[in-house]
Amino acid sequence: MAQTEDRELLKSEERVDELQRHTESIAHEFYEGFAAVARIDRPAVSIFGSARVSETDPAYVAARDTAARFARKGWAVVTGGGPGVMEAANRGCKEGEGLSVGFNIELPHEQFANRYLDISLTFRHFYARKTMFVKAAEGFVVFPGGFGTADELFEALTLIQTGKVLHFPVVLYGTAFWEPMLAWVREQIEHGLVSPEDLALLTVTDDIDKAVEVVLGCYDERCADENIHRPEKADAE
Repeated sequence: MAQTEDRELLKSEERVDELQRHTESIAHEFYEGFAAVARIDRPAVSIFGSARVSETDPAYVAARDTAARFARKGWAVVTGGGPGVMEAANRGCKEGEGLSVGFNIELPHEQFANRYLDISLTFRHFYARKTMFVKAAEGFVVFPGGFGTADELFEALTLIQTGKVLHFPVVLYGTAFWEPMLAWVREQIEHGLVSPEDLALLTVTDDIDKAVEVVLGCYDERCADENIHRPEKADAE
């Protein structure tokens, strides 16, 4: 399993030949991921959210509708390829006759590929997988979720904040769910740990039309190319 390989890779007593083997395996996974992204022949949005919700959950229903709207606009939809919100988004994309993409992950429990995928690739390492979410996307729409969703969200925000990727839109769907996190960010602003403009990286909404329009509008206007968010770190590197 990848978890075991990753732990072994971090051991100081790892032999050079084993380190080389692990490194080559990771490099190959990145290569396969980039090749899969290259097969996406249209603009794409990455949609994230909990793997644990059922198809009657409001987040599932909203993600399905959101993805269908992107698909009908000629966009691809990229997810983690698993159940819950991921399944909902891939399902909606297929219903909208779009290109449905899933970047799955090997886990000892919970995760399995859903059946609504046109392009599918299963990763063994989270870091390679997360790179593809960003590589493929013109924007993110994030639905309620747990640690994995938060990880993907904050990785995207960090890459934008530090100038490592273009300033593409990040939309949080579900105001009530995200408000405690936003309150925490505001506290960090008060303590000087986060810049006030960092909060402007996010659009929070309960309106599916707005979630879609924010991403489409930015793409049409090429607003990501005009990165008004230029933190000191990005300028210094």
